[in-house]
Amino acid sequence: RSFARTLLRFLGFIFWGTAAAHAFGGLLVILMFKNYRYLFQESYLSLPGWLALATALILLPTGVLAVSISVKCSRNQQGTLMYLLLLLLCLEMSSAALARSYCVRTASQLERVMGYLVHQHNWTCSQDPGNSAVDAIQRKLQCCGVHNYTDWLKAPSFSWYHPACVPESCCKEKHSHCRGDLGHLEQLSEEGCLKKLEGQLCFAMLYLFWCCTVLSILELLAGVSNGILMRHQPFHELRIL
Repeated sequence: RSFARTLLRFLGFIFWGTAAAHAFGGLLVILMFKNYRYLFQESYLSLPGWLALATALILLPTGVLAVSISVKCSRNQQGTLMYLLLLLLCLEMSSAALARSYCVRTASQLERVMGYLVHQHNWTCSQDPGNSAVDAIQRKLQCCGVHNYTDWLKAPSFSWYHPACVPESCCKEKHSHCRGDLGHLEQLSEEGCLKKLEGQLCFAMLYLFWCCTVLSILELLAGVSNGILMRHQPFHELRIL
């Protein structure tokens, strides 16, 4: 029983820390889909992030109850803690399942949308850097094309104008005088945008997935500890039944 009290108190403090970790993961997912909303049309893809934020809010009173019960047992507090742990477990499992499936599902969608943006992009060598979605992505991630700069050589604009360049958004930041000239490949970003986008997406989703998995195990330990304490404090007022 004393071990259960100590473990429950320790888990109460851990819940406060994991609340911050969950809030960070939820905001990371939400902001990522907001920043690349032109690539992801489905608004529900940010659902794991919102579930993580809801989990973070519920973890705060859960931690308070766990610490309070470890000091002084209260039947009402113990029951409330059990309900909160059950609610958290449902949120965690839902968030983990969604994060895992979205990481796999959106990979093919990213390649299709990025290929379409490159295919539809119009530019000439004398044109100023554009403000289209693909230009914004290439500047932000310091990448070029879907897989590399050769994707621009297959675009319709290249066959129409036969330019010896790619969009200026492919240029590296340190080369301020770069105009996308194919004769100076060292001035262009070598890596494609798809790999970097997939890396950011899977990092955010897998971070959330493992946070949920670890927290679910901690919640089960808290539930067992609380159950041990409840077992040693029977319902005296109901013995007449």
